[in-house]
Amino acid sequence: PRTPAGMGAVPEPCPQAPLAVLSKVELRVSCKHLLDRDTLNKSDPCVLLLMQSQGQWMEVDRSEVIKSNLNPVFAKIFTVDYYFEEVQKLRFEVYDSHGHTGVGTHDDDFLGGMECTVGQIVAQKRVTKPLFLKYGKFAGKSTITIISEEISGNNGYVELAFRAKKLDDKDLFSKSDPFLEIYRIDDDRSEQLVYRTEVVKNNLSPVWEPFKVSLNSLCSCEERRKLRGVVWDYDSRGKHDFIGEFFTTFEEMQKAMGENKVQWDCMNPKYKIKKRNYKNSGVVVLLDLKIHRVYSFLDYIMGGCQIHFTVAIDFTASNGDPRNSCSLHYINPYQPNEYLKALVAVGEICQDYDSDKKFSALGFGARIPPKYEVSHDFAINFNPDNDECEGIQGVVESYQSCLPKIQLYGPTNVAPIITKVARVAADEERTKEASQYFILLILTDGVVTDMADTREAIVRASYLPMSIIIVGVGNADFTDMQILDGDDGVLRSPKGEPVLRDIVQFVPFREFKNASPTALAKCVLAEVPKQVVEYYSYKAFP
Repeated sequence: PRTPAGMGAVPEPCPQAPLAVLSKVELRVSCKHLLDRDTLNKSDPCVLLLMQSQGQWMEVDRSEVIKSNLNPVFAKIFTVDYYFEEVQKLRFEVYDSHGHTGVGTHDDDFLGGMECTVGQIVAQKRVTKPLFLKYGKFAGKSTITIISEEISGNNGYVELAFRAKKLDDKDLFSKSDPFLEIYRIDDDRSEQLVYRTEVVKNNLSPVWEPFKVSLNSLCSCEERRKLRGVVWDYDSRGKHDFIGEFFTTFEEMQKAMGENKVQWDCMNPKYKIKKRNYKNSGVVVLLDLKIHRVYSFLDYIMGGCQIHFTVAIDFTASNGDPRNSCSLHYINPYQPNEYLKALVAVGEICQDYDSDKKFSALGFGARIPPKYEVSHDFAINFNPDNDECEGIQGVVESYQSCLPKIQLYGPTNVAPIITKVARVAADEERTKEASQYFILLILTDGVVTDMADTREAIVRASYLPMSIIIVGVGNADFTDMQILDGDDGVLRSPKGEPVLRDIVQFVPFREFKNASPTALAKCVLAEVPKQVVEYYSYKAFP
């Protein structure tokens, strides 16, 4: 089981605009002519990957240890986030490992290191460099080779379960200790190791643990690309005995879905020539294959998913009388107030993803005509049957014309609006297609009064196709609002139930007062693509 390296942990994006992850890159590592540090047998190499962050080298991930081998090809695939606009420095360090103590970082276990950038590897696709010891000394003739592959957007992964039957016995006093390697054969006929299974001891009919690999890694997302499987008998001194091989394609493997199995003769070409009635050296069986498609945000948008945008505006009395120039709702003919600035900045980006360009616009915390009762979810165009406005400009006009008609009041209750949008999203969810995703932008000048109800409403909403962006307007103390943004820990309902996924982003507008509107939009919308993808993947694989 390999976990992708949690790389490129970007520092908190706000208030600078976050970096756009261009793509993820898979790195494969092999070495040649490593130094021999062990007196009795060969070195047992392991590679550490370090990344530079704020001038410090941090270990991000490490490979498996390969026993007794000076020319190792590591099965571990390192996954790196690739940012186009940033120099990302990497350092690979090779150590001779001592099983019981793990990887030593003593000088006498250090077999050499190499530094480069992600950009260099991506540009060259294959980089071979000498390994250096401390103080710039060459580590003999040792070299390290890094092969990079970009994970394409349409990438998914596949889960495979193999076993073998009646393998040849290569050991005198016990049975073979088989392991399986899968290689992808590239256009230039070179072979890339895709996966190496664990060793099953003393067994001629082993069942290997199921494993997951990306389609990119397995066959470069080409179903007919040739693949080679090799079965070896493990030897602790690194001299593994060849049992046999077979060739296949991902297209052929897919016959193993459902109840079916696919099997191949495991052939040893030498025996085939030498032995007259040689049939095979055993059989390899693919017991099961599951495909998991992974889609990106752009895949959903291009596939017709619409972003539906709702804005909710705080009309509580703490904003100040709109006729007074100190009020956060003051309509200045020459300069938009903070509510309008935040609304336009975020709305203009969402507008691009919404085909009908109609936005729901709601207000809360005011007394509204005709009876002047307090409402926490009224349409600011005062049309209860249709709260939609034409584009961002329509929202701005409805906002300006409703201000003189309402009486600012309180308290600051936002749960009713979250629940209202969630109800529409729940109706949408029943349709099963990825057709509409809801973004609720809440603009408020203070800390919410109904915190318990709000937390409950957010936990419910985290199961639905929606995200919530809260922009704090004015100079209030917004410390309590940070709780709703799950970045500091998991948000829970009052009963302790955690959110299914983090859907709230909270930003105080004052941090962007002097920045451009795009900086605010980038910051609050940075999480949305990830939230959309998370929602649809939870739906596909609950």
